[in-house]
Amino acid sequence: MRVTVYGPLRSATGEKTVSVGFDGGSVKEALAAFVEEYPGSKTQLYGDDGRLQGSARISVNGERVGENDACPSDAELTVFPPVRGGCGGGR
Repeated sequence: MRVTVYGPLRSATGEKTVSVGFDGGSVKEALAAFVEEYPGSKTQLYGDDGRLQGSARISVNGERVGENDACPSDAELTVFPPVRGGCGGGR
């Protein structure tokens, strides 16, 4: 599977697009394979409770998906990490 990452996730992979061994299954399983290959991505994608952070966006072959959706072994997975920060509440 090809995985394209954006933002700070690139520091975990060293490249914008990487290949990850994956036999197919769910998006959750695909993300687990990605994190196993690139452990530095775990803290950027998952909260302390082990759940995928809500503002993370995942696409399979260009279609936005959820963790329980299917992901084939030859998929193009795109991962946008959670949006962080803000203006601190000021106006």
